Amino acid sequence: MAEVAVIMRVLPNKVDVDLNGVLKKIEEKLPEGYTVMSHGEEPIAFGLKALKLVIKMPEDVEGGTELLEGIIKDVDDVEEVEIEAVHRLS
Repeated sequence: MAEVAVIMRVLPNKVDVDLNGVLKKIEEKLPEGYTVMSHGEEPIAFGLKALKLVIKMPEDVEGGTELLEGIIKDVDDVEEVEIEAVHRLS
C-alpha cells in the first residue's frame, strides 16, 4: 500500500498554548496507519507560533486529507489546520 506525507501547519487558538501538549494530543488521536514523521514550531506574528507537522498516512483514504484535518481540528487548543503539501512516498 502506498503512503503519502502530508505537510501541514496547525495554528493554536491562543498565544500561550503549549505546542508540545497539542502535539501529544494529536499523536494520541491519530488512527492506525498515521504517524507523525517530524514536527517543529514556526513563528507567525506577535508571539503566536504554529506547529509544523509532517504526517505519514495511507494514500488510498477516501476523502484524502479530510479525515486527518478533522481529527486535528477537534484537538483542544487548535484553531485552524492548513495543508501545505502532499507528497507520495516511494
